[in-house]
Amino acid sequence: MYDRILIPVDGSDEATRAARRGLDLAQRFDAAVDVLHVIDRRSSTRTSDEQAQLRERGEAIVADIEALAKDVDRPVTTTVTDGSPAARIARLASDYDAGLIVIGRQGITGIEKRLLGGVTEGVLHRSDIPVLVVPKDDHSAADTFDYDRLLVPTDGSTNATSVAPHAGAVARQYGATAHVLSVIDLQAAGGAFSAGGLEESFVDRLEDESEAIVDELAAEIDTMAADIDIETAVEKASLDGVAAKIREYVATHEIDLIVMGSHGRSNLRRQLLGSVSGAVLRSVDVPMVIVTRS
Repeated sequence: MYDRILIPVDGSDEATRAARRGLDLAQRFDAAVDVLHVIDRRSSTRTSDEQAQLRERGEAIVADIEALAKDVDRPVTTTVTDGSPAARIARLASDYDAGLIVIGRQGITGIEKRLLGGVTEGVLHRSDIPVLVVPKDDHSAADTFDYDRLLVPTDGSTNATSVAPHAGAVARQYGATAHVLSVIDLQAAGGAFSAGGLEESFVDRLEDESEAIVDELAAEIDTMAADIDIETAVEKASLDGVAAKIREYVATHEIDLIVMGSHGRSNLRRQLLGSVSGAVLRSVDVPMVIVTRS
């Protein structure tokens, strides 16, 4: 599944933690690793001495990750380049034919300025390659990681079901249980007709459809990783929304990793920032693989 992994780093603690997780995945999948540092092209107005310092700093940053890789006996290739960070990361991931990008949710791209949150969003907008986003509150200092419980939310859309190979591959490598979840958005489903409450028969039909959706995705994951345990669930959300119900499920079931499509059925034309996956990404404290819309 993941033959080559790209790990962009910027010297922040968040990026280093993300790199550790990326290296562990590379070990599991026996993947080649590219470590990348991008000097923001807006730094080009600096003096030549300042440019040299930024280049030297970039080389030191990738060297630190190379040392971490050596500790776990994983060879890496390092690159220091310049450009617009999000665009450069997405472009090089495509040029390298990477199967996965691993990035921190927040970091620093300059001496003082914290920007990697924006860079992460930019990569998700630009890249057709799945992205593992490691949250800023991931405080694990381990060099090896266990994902015991994976959550795979789905609404039955093509993009949501495209996560099956990724969920199956990761669950198989880590011996994890895959939780397949569908959340019924009662407010969105009822629209203007929900003001006085939804008919019981209508809700029952929504539940039947959602159960069919999770069963179908669970069966697809099972064909790719027949030896893993799979649990299915259908939940209902109302005023708090789908993202809040997913966060609640993550906390209740002690989920270690979310594997989710970037867009679902209801927001095919919307940007990630406005989608359910974007809302979950900004608020959960567990790593999340975003499989971008094909």
